[in-house]
Amino acid sequence: MAAMPNTPAPARTASTDSVSPAVSPAAGSSSAYQLAQLNVAQLRAPIDSPQLADFVAGLHKINQLAEASPGFVWRLIGDEANPDATYEPAVFAADVLVNLSVWADIDTLWDFAYRGPHLDYLRRRGEWFGDIGERSQVMWWVPAGHRPTEQEGAERLELLRRNGPSPEAFTFRQRHPAPDAG
Repeated sequence: MAAMPNTPAPARTASTDSVSPAVSPAAGSSSAYQLAQLNVAQLRAPIDSPQLADFVAGLHKINQLAEASPGFVWRLIGDEANPDATYEPAVFAADVLVNLSVWADIDTLWDFAYRGPHLDYLRRRGEWFGDIGERSQVMWWVPAGHRPTEQEGAERLELLRRNGPSPEAFTFRQRHPAPDAG
């Protein structure tokens, strides 16, 4: 479940140790690049509130679905005691949840996010999260095997917010191909 805001967050890792054991880092892709994505969401209520109970209850299942999805490579996880942690106070505000992952390509991420059980969860985001007032998701290409940090994701999100979509920071609506996509 998600870490509680205003409490110490569990130590998290961006190492290959947090790759789902069922999926190799290069699964589903012959490219020398993979797609990194970061999305952030501002809580409407404390993480342990009744308002967020359904979100917290479903988080582990959604993470398992992601890890079992074609094209999934890696996601930032909490420690072993709290693998669904989604918060890092050193980078984002205490009431902001973070999802950072790597996928084989943009189409496999799209399929997971918008085709299947995750879509039902996504449709309920307004119950759980407030409007941040600016872009909350960013994607960028990373060399295969690279595991981005939350700081790297925050920098890409800021780049997107400041300059709009570019090959260095883009969105589903304004995609950019991998650097080696002929």
